[in-house]
Amino acid sequence: MDYYKVLGINKQATKDEIKKVYRKLALKYHPDRNKGDKQAEEKFKQISEAYAVLSDPEKKKQYDTFGSADFQKRYTQEDIFKNADLGDIFREFGINLGGMGGRPRGGMNTGMGGGNPFESIFGGMGGATQFNSANFNGRQSCQVVKGGDLQMELVINLREVLHGAEKTIALGRGGKAERVSVKIPAGIDSGKKLRVTGKGSPSPTGGPPGDLYIKIRVQPDPEFIRDGNDLIHEKQVPFSTAVRGDKTEVTTLEGKTLKVKIPAGIQPQAKLRLKGHGLPSGPHGPRGDLIVKVLVAVPRPKELSERQRELIKELAANGL
Repeated sequence: MDYYKVLGINKQATKDEIKKVYRKLALKYHPDRNKGDKQAEEKFKQISEAYAVLSDPEKKKQYDTFGSADFQKRYTQEDIFKNADLGDIFREFGINLGGMGGRPRGGMNTGMGGGNPFESIFGGMGGATQFNSANFNGRQSCQVVKGGDLQMELVINLREVLHGAEKTIALGRGGKAERVSVKIPAGIDSGKKLRVTGKGSPSPTGGPPGDLYIKIRVQPDPEFIRDGNDLIHEKQVPFSTAVRGDKTEVTTLEGKTLKVKIPAGIQPQAKLRLKGHGLPSGPHGPRGDLIVKVLVAVPRPKELSERQRELIKELAANGL
């Protein structure tokens, strides 16, 4: 879903402009004004979801960075509507969205406790719903019955973050093991959640099953430290190289060998930046950098040859 097209705005629209457009569309497509019109109902859901994302600076940034498809994988419906300021707008229509704060002014009481504010009107928009009725301006509307959601953790490595991956997981369902294929988008970070529709718990009353949410954990790598989209790699060089300068080899995460120039007189802990050899910001996003942290190797006395000891004495005698 293209949120900008849904609201009919461009990416440069201000927060006030987005709110103004949404208020106008919400009033036009609200179910009270379109009784029995399924298309209007669907449009009402879409514009509300679009507004919840584009009115939030952080969600909007993520949407603009990752695009619609990847954004939907990273954000659940509960995440999308979390902290959305729909309450003030709906109260202008005489509607109370219970969980959003403020005093009711009559009309509809959804009885929401957070997450998606439209579940109790339409149902089936994410999360595990329970069978009950919502009073919608005096009319009783039964919710869609849906099974509970399941959550699990999936551990991946940095190379899978770099290229993306497809993993197969086993789920115990109905006393049998079901194998489910999960696509891991490139650039994903620890803590992000992927949603697999329809792979949650079955409905107790024959409705649609819940969803499976997979929380990603990226395991530490022995050679690289992740810093956002950048990678940090420590490279040890001899004392003579640090003083005189030279070239050294660095292996990237994907296994490429790069020649790196060490400037003469480089200091310990200095950092050299290799552009575009870090992690991607998303499936089609630009890559970060590989930062080479230079460490100067100091040999232990017992590792020195007799000639090296003599040379060090000469250096010391000359003030080095």
